[in-house]
Formats: sequence, C-alpha cells, structure tokens
Amino acid sequence: MNNSDKFKYSVVRSRRKSICIEIDRDLNIKVRAPLRMTDSQIQSFVDSRQNWIRSHLEIMQKRISNMSDEKNPSTALTDADIKALSEQARIYIPSRVEHFAQIIDVTYGRITIRHQKTRWGSCSSSGNLNFNCALMNTTPEIIDYVVVHELCHRKQMNHSALFWAEVEKVLPNYKELRSALKNYRC
Repeated sequence: MNNSDKFKYSVVRSRRKSICIEIDRDLNIKVRAPLRMTDSQIQSFVDSRQNWIRSHLEIMQKRISNMSDEKNPSTALTDADIKALSEQARIYIPSRVEHFAQIIDVTYGRITIRHQKTRWGSCSSSGNLNFNCALMNTTPEIIDYVVVHELCHRKQMNHSALFWAEVEKVLPNYKELRSALKNYRC
C-alpha cells in the first residue's frame, strides 16, 4: 500500500505496457503498472492524477449515496455528475480509441460522448463512434473493452462469431470484462 498525499493505493504489476488508475465500488484505489516501472515513477503518475482521483472519488461517493437513497438507481447521476463525466470522457476515451484503432488496423470517424440510458457505445456504418459518459464510472479495462468492441464493428457490423474473434484477438479476457460491465448501469 502506497500513500500519495491523501490517497492510499495498491499497486498491481503485470506485463502491461501502460499505467492506469482504477477505483472500485468500495472506493479502493488500484494502480496497474508495467513490471519495469519504478515505485517513484508510479508515485509521480499518481501525484499527477490527484484531481482525477479526487473528482472520481466524489462522483462515486455521490452515486453510492444516491443509489442507497433512491428506489431507481438509474437516476442517480446529477447534471453536474454528467457534465464532469463527459469532460473526463472527452479527454480519456479518444486516446484509447486512437490506441486500439492502430492495433485493430481500422479507421473511424467522429467520436461523440453522450449520457445514454441504455447503451455503453455504438458504431455507425460510416464509422462514427458514440460512447456513454457513464463509462468513466467503470474501470479502465472495461472502458478499453467497450472501445475495442465498437472498433471491431469497423470489421464486422454484427455480433457474429467472426466479430467476437476480432474482439478476442485484442482482448483475450473480453468475456470477463463483458460480464463485469453488467455490474454497472448507464
């Protein structure tokens, strides 16, 4: 367990190429980092993301509070929450789209961020991508799954076995991520 000013976090090292921060439903902060990244590099990354951590913790605390107070949790996000999530998504999601588009070897059109009640993402036949700002309440791995899912529609505009094979090429654990996404609400 490491401490960065106010935030305690755990570090999970793996063969990944990039570093990310995730906050789970219990408000635990986990940093996923490449094996070779030093503790001081991880600390610097966390220090540079203090505002992101703080805003995500606040949003998630409000959401947890609203979900326990309300009978209909789908109304838990306030207009301010949606605005904050949208701003974060407009910064974060396009970089993930660009990253995975190169891996999948596809092009895409416009990226739109919205607050949708029933969809996490979509891909039009012209290659325009839509993402739900509520994805920012999930984990970086789940966001990557939705991004890869939509980009794979650039190769297969359906949910056939060929489509899922494309997803699996990029994310061999896509079934786990798809299942984990069901724990969240738009």
